[in-house]
Amino acid sequence: MIEMRGADALVRSLVAGGVRNIFTLSGNHIMPAFDAALDVGVRLLHVRHEAAAVHMADAWARITGEIGIALVTGGPGHANAVSALYTALMAESPVVLISGHAPRGELGRGAFQEMRQADMAAPVVKASWTSAGAAEIGSDVARAVRIARTGRPGPVHLSVPQDILEGTVDAAAVASAAAFAPPPAVLGERDADAVLGQLAAAKRPLILAGPASLTRAGRARLAALESAVGIPCVGMESPRGINDPCLGTFAEMLARTDCALLLGKRLDFTLAFAKAPAFDPECTFVQIDPDASELDRTRRAIAERLAAAAIADVSAAIETLIARTPRRASSDGRWLEDVRAAIAYRPAAWDRAHTGVAGKLHPVEACRPLQSLLDRHPESVLVCDGGEFGQWAQACLQAPHRVINGVAGSIGSALPFALAARVARPEAPVVALLGDGTFGFHMAEIDTAVRYGLPFVAVVGNDARWNAEYQIQLKRYGSDRLIGCELRPLRYDGVTQALGGHGEHVIEAATLPAALERAHASGLPACIDVAIEGLAAPVVRRAV
Repeated sequence: MIEMRGADALVRSLVAGGVRNIFTLSGNHIMPAFDAALDVGVRLLHVRHEAAAVHMADAWARITGEIGIALVTGGPGHANAVSALYTALMAESPVVLISGHAPRGELGRGAFQEMRQADMAAPVVKASWTSAGAAEIGSDVARAVRIARTGRPGPVHLSVPQDILEGTVDAAAVASAAAFAPPPAVLGERDADAVLGQLAAAKRPLILAGPASLTRAGRARLAALESAVGIPCVGMESPRGINDPCLGTFAEMLARTDCALLLGKRLDFTLAFAKAPAFDPECTFVQIDPDASELDRTRRAIAERLAAAAIADVSAAIETLIARTPRRASSDGRWLEDVRAAIAYRPAAWDRAHTGVAGKLHPVEACRPLQSLLDRHPESVLVCDGGEFGQWAQACLQAPHRVINGVAGSIGSALPFALAARVARPEAPVVALLGDGTFGFHMAEIDTAVRYGLPFVAVVGNDARWNAEYQIQLKRYGSDRLIGCELRPLRYDGVTQALGGHGEHVIEAATLPAALERAHASGLPACIDVAIEGLAAPVVRRAV
């Protein structure tokens, strides 16, 4: 019998599941796992805050399609990491957070950093539990990965007590590669035909997809489906929902649709709960979702307007729908063209956007010059984060890979996202656009980027305030009721330089392109601090 530590079984199980990188921060409870990683060649990328480790795992998963693994210590380390799980949950990103934990024999006796960790994580993950023994560690890891990737992807939490990591176990505890494979949930042909029949009977049908379909691979699947059925396929991943400026004037088309397929897309606030005027009151729905609970929720919301529903994984459902679509499927090409044109629409005034405030740029002026950098490589990555400035960035720019803070509406993830993007795509440009408030959450991760040689270009839209909340106060309460939203006009380029990166400050639009070139050529984590006018996020409407 070959024996090993529980920590060895854990790390070797991850390797069997295809894990190459673990995003982590050291701590007492997980030192055995750090030691075990040395023997199997797993790369540990250690950060400056536990939430950053989860954000990095999240971005890694979205860009590569692989499982993202975050490893943190127990107690407060675990607590720090939990908040980032919500962003991954709403982004439908397959992440596993493995947290160290107080030893089992000391629980209830005042153990060091003892905490009900599984209970704390439970509301923001698909599953959460504490490993019961060293013999189960491999199967626990495989189960966590399997759950994270099954159905609607999402985060999972596993706590591992320190005595399990330090204890001995038979080598048979290491999970096999087969144990990590999620069970398929295919769409039956009868269900596929029923869905296609409803869509074919409609004059202005739409297919709406959720965040899991907004990865590069997911968008390719949607494009293939759209080509096969001739029906507009639209992915949604913004907390602005149907008013996402990235979608142009799509809201106008949504109000005209007479049948919508919810393809892994929740019927939630982003779709105004299917109420008028966002939808025509007579609009019918069909739904394909991996979660039965989502079908039940839709039925409660719209009752008889749900004409057909089926449980299936989105990717498998797309394959079946394409296979079952008649070769000469009839569709209104004009409707497809109109929807695509609506999504692509941007006001002509943006081409002339210019601020009248001296020493500041209009947000469009700060964003659009980056498109040329993103266009230089077929794997370039665009990261967007922040309130109002983040919305301008999403509306102005596009890239093969796009990672945003997403439906959660949380901010602060941009810098960890950019680091993970560089790890995932080492040869491609990585461009992050973020607000000044966002930068403050994880600015110390510039140090992480310098330590690991992970260059990227960050453009900070600096308006010296929490502008999203400022705009809410201005609209609801008036200019004489503004409070708690002001920031100092800090020089975030100087912060980056102090941490070993490249920094520049821009106050004129004409100087931005050259600053971008210098930042990209520096080979360092780079921050261009751009003084911008604090405008509200764009509301895209056609000129009358």
